Amino acid sequence: MDITYPCDQTVVEAVLPHRPPFVWVSRVLACEPGKSVVAELDVDPDLPLFQGHFPDYPVLPGVILMEALAQAASFSLLVARDASGALGFLAGIDNAKFRNQVRPGDTVTLEAEIVKSNRRLCVAEVKASVDGVVCATATQKYVMASPSTQAESASAAQE
Repeated sequence: MDITYPCDQTVVEAVLPHRPPFVWVSRVLACEPGKSVVAELDVDPDLPLFQGHFPDYPVLPGVILMEALAQAASFSLLVARDASGALGFLAGIDNAKFRNQVRPGDTVTLEAEIVKSNRRLCVAEVKASVDGVVCATATQKYVMASPSTQAESASAAQE
């Protein structure tokens, strides 16, 4: 797939297997396939999750921030592999730190640097920020699965 950056959510959905309401990448600003990515997430103030987290002080849950970072990193990995239909299963999160809150209406910059990548396992250093202020960092691990091995990889990721 020949992609020009920046690209919008239409391209994101052509690469990632995720679909609304669980696509957490609004656009990709830059991507060096298999090496790095810079993407953005527009945090919609009308997301139903804000009704419960927290009604009087809505904050994007850290788990969603980690998922957004994983989706951004997976975009880079899948483009590099030209892996249509492949899935990246989140297999681990190390050293996660949440430094600042993400609020409704924010635009979150999602950055990932792939530090290890082989046929099955990938590792990325990830960072989320809003207006240059770091909100979260972590080391994430992913198990990559082709359509024929997805069930096997899903089991391995859960062990």
